[in-house]
Amino acid sequence: MLPKVLVLVALAIPHLPWSSAQDCLSKQQVANTIKQMQKLLSSHEAAQLQNMRNLKKQLTLLQGNIQKQMVKQNESCTLLPVPLNGRRLGKKTVVGHDVHFLCGPGFLLVGSETRTCLNNRTWSGQQTFCKSINDCASNPCANGGTCMDGTDRYSCLCPSGWSGTTCQAPVYSYWATLSNSSFSRQPRCADNLLGSRQCSCDRGFQMQAGGICQDVDECQLFQSSRSTRICLHECVNVPGSYRCTCPEGYQLHTDKSTCTDVDECAENQHNCSRGQMCINVFGGFRCVRPECPKAQLNTSYVKTSAAQCERSPCPMGSKACQRAANSISFHYLPLQSNRTAPRVLFKMSTSRFVGDSLRFAILGGNSQGMLVVQRADRQTGELVLTRPAVGPTTLEAELEMSEFARKILLGKHIFRVTVFVSQYEF
Repeated sequence: MLPKVLVLVALAIPHLPWSSAQDCLSKQQVANTIKQMQKLLSSHEAAQLQNMRNLKKQLTLLQGNIQKQMVKQNESCTLLPVPLNGRRLGKKTVVGHDVHFLCGPGFLLVGSETRTCLNNRTWSGQQTFCKSINDCASNPCANGGTCMDGTDRYSCLCPSGWSGTTCQAPVYSYWATLSNSSFSRQPRCADNLLGSRQCSCDRGFQMQAGGICQDVDECQLFQSSRSTRICLHECVNVPGSYRCTCPEGYQLHTDKSTCTDVDECAENQHNCSRGQMCINVFGGFRCVRPECPKAQLNTSYVKTSAAQCERSPCPMGSKACQRAANSISFHYLPLQSNRTAPRVLFKMSTSRFVGDSLRFAILGGNSQGMLVVQRADRQTGELVLTRPAVGPTTLEAELEMSEFARKILLGKHIFRVTVFVSQYEF
């Protein structure tokens, strides 16, 4: 360090003022110069140390980020592919997280509906794929109709005298006996001032070769394609126009093209006997009679309303009775065919919550994995349709809501849910 200081001092000396009394610098001037150079070197050394600290800090942060990425990569699984004709719910691939799979309409899920990323960075369960469903397996075509299986739906080839999506509607004789002359007529012609004749057809007809106005079959032109269809259900061609029809249990809307459900229960158009409940469904109604369970193991129930049963007071010391459900309720839900999923169908909660936790579970039914229970919040559970249900069919599920205080059961409620899936998508 001393030689560099001497050099700097030497370089600085020529710029200093000379003493008036002699040719060399005074001691005071040399001392001042040395102090200035010491300050300059100290400032330079401090700046160098600060730069080194900043560089070391940046290198430490960079190393930490790289290690975090390496650890995160080592603790995750490879993202599973989306099955053909299906969906994947969930994108997290960290150990302990789940992904769920759903299939589109007309396809059946094969493999595991839910797969979990395990500690060894592999997925639990079996590989998932969507298998096409044979929609004709249930013989949906009536009155001798021939079923033709499609990609995600079926169609019926109806014999003479029958029509409808399942050949369920007879063709009215009035429309069947219309003569061909009803669908063609003479044009309207007039002579103009130049002596030539101009002819035109009425609305709904078009000019054909030979000067005949032929009816335009709007049903054939537009009804066959879902994007251009003019009737929600069936289209009947009439001379110069068309008319839309609806299946039994529906009525034609004021727009003359869509169908609305008839509420047979509200309009007293049902045949349910006394003591039965009338449940309106899309395209019809159902007559039900909810019954309380028979008495057993000192446990009995009393019907407190048409769709509610309450447990009678338990005998002293009867643990079987105390473990039984405090109440049982019955719920009936209408659903159109092939609705999009996932879809929340039913919610369960309690108005009086005295414990510290609620647990929700699905005990049984015939849903075949189509219905699951999930928690919406601390006091609410939901029944969810996981994939579209093609009707007509009936889904049943028995749900349980249990209330606990410090892991001790305070009581539970049973919900028996029945979903009536209609034949049509409207």
